[in-house]
Amino acid sequence: MGSRDDLHAAFVLHRRDFRNTSLIVELFVRRLGRVPAVAKGAKARKREGAGLFEPFRPLLVRLVGRGEMRTLAHIEPAGEAVAPTGRALYCGFYINELLMRLLGRNDPHEALFDDYHAVLHDITQGELEQSLRHFELRLLRALGYAPILDQVAGTGAPVEADKRYLYVPDTGLVPLASSEAKGYGGATLLALAADAPLEGASRREARHLMRSVLAHYLGDKPLKSRELFQMMQK
Repeated sequence: MGSRDDLHAAFVLHRRDFRNTSLIVELFVRRLGRVPAVAKGAKARKREGAGLFEPFRPLLVRLVGRGEMRTLAHIEPAGEAVAPTGRALYCGFYINELLMRLLGRNDPHEALFDDYHAVLHDITQGELEQSLRHFELRLLRALGYAPILDQVAGTGAPVEADKRYLYVPDTGLVPLASSEAKGYGGATLLALAADAPLEGASRREARHLMRSVLAHYLGDKPLKSRELFQMMQK
């Protein structure tokens, strides 16, 4: 039967059909990281917890097995489901897709799990742009990929709020002549580095910067969530 001690806090990131009545679910588990598991009989209406295999719902799960693919032995709700709608729903799908693409399996990230839970609530409350930018940066920090946003590459000189900089992948920030409009304002970079509020033009600059940084690690395969959002806008 198992005990309460072997239950893990988790979210469903993705699911797909498996055979006639089962699912393969990709879970983000607080103490284990991203874990694939077979949910036997999950599509059967009479199965316990059959309605819980949805994204954005806090769960407690019990996993058995030692291979890469675990078996989901138990699932139960762990609080109210987060229910993003409209743009926030697509933002939630985007966050889940980032985790699916960038997180390795069975690599625990407990602090990032808490950040994920928090950003779901934030976007549901309408805090989209700022919440997404800070979560993207926290994800990159957890993976060891985060750019240094408060120092110039090579020299280590501090970024200045009233100057502009170019971001070069695998290198860092390069100062630009003050008269050049391209690049990113130092105020935007410093706000991101400090997890501080993003105001006005800084929101647009931060979105462009983080998209550029993430593209370096995501590769050429486009994000499905971004394509869905663009279709919705049209």
